[in-house]
Amino acid sequence: MKPQGAPQNGNVRLAADIGGTFTDIALFDEVTGRLTLGKALSTPDRLVDGISAGVEKAGGDYASANLFLHGSTVAINTMLERTGARTALITTDGFRDVYEIGRINRPDAYNLFFQKHKPLIERALCFEVKERVRADGEVLEPLDEAGLAALSEKLEKLGIEATAIMFINCYANAAHERQAKALLSERHPNMFVSASHELSQEYREFERCSTVAANAYIGPKVHRYIGEIDERIRKAGFKGSFLIVQSTGGLYESRQAQTQCVRMLESGPAAGVIGTREICRRLGIKNAIAFDMGGTTAKAGVIYKGEPLTTGAALIGGYDKALPVQIAMMDIFEVGTGGGSIARAEDGLLRVGPQSAGAQPGPACYGRGGEEPTITDANLMLGRLGADRFLGGEMKLDVAAAERALAKVGKPLGMSPIQAADGILRIAATAMSYAVKGVTTERGLDAGNFVLVAYGGAGPLHAVEVAREIGIRDVIVPRAPGLFSAFGMLFSDLRYDYVRTHLMQLADAPFEEIEAVFRELEQNGRDAIAATSVKPHRIAVKRALDMRYVGQEHAVTVELPPRVFQKQDRAAIKRHFDDDHMQRYGTCAPDESAEIVSLRVAVSGLMRKPPQDKIKKGGRVPPKSAFTGRRKVWFDGRFRDTPTYRRAALLSGNRISGPALIEEHASTTVLMPGDRMTIDDYGNLTIRVAGTR
Repeated sequence: MKPQGAPQNGNVRLAADIGGTFTDIALFDEVTGRLTLGKALSTPDRLVDGISAGVEKAGGDYASANLFLHGSTVAINTMLERTGARTALITTDGFRDVYEIGRINRPDAYNLFFQKHKPLIERALCFEVKERVRADGEVLEPLDEAGLAALSEKLEKLGIEATAIMFINCYANAAHERQAKALLSERHPNMFVSASHELSQEYREFERCSTVAANAYIGPKVHRYIGEIDERIRKAGFKGSFLIVQSTGGLYESRQAQTQCVRMLESGPAAGVIGTREICRRLGIKNAIAFDMGGTTAKAGVIYKGEPLTTGAALIGGYDKALPVQIAMMDIFEVGTGGGSIARAEDGLLRVGPQSAGAQPGPACYGRGGEEPTITDANLMLGRLGADRFLGGEMKLDVAAAERALAKVGKPLGMSPIQAADGILRIAATAMSYAVKGVTTERGLDAGNFVLVAYGGAGPLHAVEVAREIGIRDVIVPRAPGLFSAFGMLFSDLRYDYVRTHLMQLADAPFEEIEAVFRELEQNGRDAIAATSVKPHRIAVKRALDMRYVGQEHAVTVELPPRVFQKQDRAAIKRHFDDDHMQRYGTCAPDESAEIVSLRVAVSGLMRKPPQDKIKKGGRVPPKSAFTGRRKVWFDGRFRDTPTYRRAALLSGNRISGPALIEEHASTTVLMPGDRMTIDDYGNLTIRVAGTR
C-alpha cells in the first residue's frame, strides 16, 4: 500500500463500504499501483454524503474513477429494522398461508413464551389468483389474467408500493410468473414488482416465498438508495461502471441490484472475506477465519482449503424467528457486538448489545451527545485506546465522558467504572467467540486449526482475547484493518450464481441431461457477464450438486471438479458427498443410496487484482521511530506500563512481545501479556497467542 500520490484520470477503482458507524473508502490506481484510503463517519440520513466525505479524505474524486465498487448494510438493515415498503404477496389459489405457516420450527420446546417468525407481509395483504403448474412443469390451469387485473386495481387502492409474486411450482415452469409480472408492471409502472423465479429456481415453496417477499419488501428503499448514489456520482463526473458487491463476494451491475436487491444482503461482510482469501493466498494459508468487528456488529466467515465457504440459503434474524432467504451467499455468522454496542445493567446483570450507539450519537467518548456506555468507552477507560490518537488524532476522545457513562452502568451493580469496563470487554469477547464458533464448530470444523484474520476498526482490539476464548493459536492483522472490507472489494470478481432443482437418483442419473442443464446455466452466466460494461480477462465456472441420502429431507451442497462429469464417475460423486456429509454432520453412510436434488453453477468474470507490495526489511528490534511512548493499560486485573508503537514505522522482521499496543490511523492492535508478534514481508502483524494449545 502506498498512501501518497494523486490518482490518474480514468484508471482508478474506487471502493466504498458503508457500515453502521463509519464509511470506508479505498482507491486503487491501476497505472501507478498506488492505494489510498479514507474513513468518515456514516451519515444515516443521507448515506451518499458519507461516501463523498470518505472519497475526499482519500484524496480522490469520482471523475478519475473507471470502476465504483460498493457494499452496504442498507438491505439487511431494512429487513432487520422492518423499515421496508408496504408490500403485497400474490400466490397460487389455495396457498395464501404458505408464508404465514412457515416450517413450524420449535427451537426451544419448553419455552411457553416462544413466538414464531413475523412475516414481512401481513396476511391481509396476501392474495390468491387462479393458476396451477405441476411439479414437472405441465400447465394444469392457465393464469387467470382477468382476475389478476381486478386484483391489481385493489392493490392500488390499498397503497401498495411493492408486490411479490410466488406461484407454487414456478421453479419448474416460470411462464405464469412472467405473465403476472408483465401485467402488473404495465398497469402500475411505479410499483416495485418481483417474481420468485428471478431469484430462485429451487423447490421449497416457503423458502422461495420468503425470498421474494424480502426482495419486494426492501426493493423500493434499495432501488432509491442505489439510484441516489448513481445520480450523485454521475453529476460529479463519474463515467465508469457502478458495481455492487453481492452476498457471495462477487460483483453485479447496479441496475441489476436495483431489482434483485436481496442478493446484496451481506455485501459488506462478504467483501472482507474476499480480502481474507487474498491474504491467505499470498501467505500460503489454507484455513482461516475472517473476523470483522466494526462499530455495530461482529461477523465471521471461513476460508477452508483456500476458498470461502458459501451456502445456498441463510436465516435472517436467527434460527428461532428467522426468515429464510434462498440465494447463494457467503456463510457468515453475525452477532450484535461492535465498538458501539451499548452496555446496560439489567436484572442485576451486566449485558452488552445488541443495541448500538451507531454513528449518531455514537459512543459517549465521541462527544457527539451519546450518554450510554459502549465497548469503545470501555477500551478507552482501560487505556487500550489513546484519547489523542483515535483516527490518527483527527478525532479527540473524551475520557471523562466515557467514565461518566461507565459509572452509570457500574453503580447499580456495585462496580467501579474500571470494573464495569473490564466486565464489558470480557462479555464482548465471549459474545464474539459465538460468531467464530458459528462458522467453525457448528459446521464440523475445529476452530483451533484455523488462523484468525482480524479486521474492522475494532477487530484488532479484541482479536487475541477472542482467539484465547476458543483456542486459536495464530492471529493475523492485515494492513489498514479498519478499511479492510473496502480493500477486499478491489479483489472481487463479477459473479453470477444459478441453481435449478432437478430430482434424480444418482445410481441412474442421466449424465447427458445433467450436462445439458449445467451448460444452460453456465451460458446464462456468460450472457450476464457479457451484458455488463466490464470486460473480465477470463471466465471461470464452478459446478456443484445438492445431494442427500434417499429418505433424507435436507441436502448437502457438494462442489465437484469437472473431471467427474467428463468421466461420468458416479462413484467419485458419491465419495465426495460422503466426505462432505461426514465433515458437516460427523457421520456418513457409504453403503446407502444417494440422490441429486439441485444443480448449481457459479460463473465468474475474473478481473485483474491489485498487487500486494512488500515492505522494507528490518531487524528483530523495531526502529526507534516506531516507538511512541508508554501508557497505563489494564491487563489481568491491574494497570501495566505498556509500550505503544506506530505501525507505519514498523519493518519486516520486527518482533514485539506483549503487553503492547500497535496503533495506526483507524485501528489499534492489542497484544496481551505473553503474546509474540512478528511483522511479515507484506506488513501483516502475525501474532502467536500465549496460553493456547
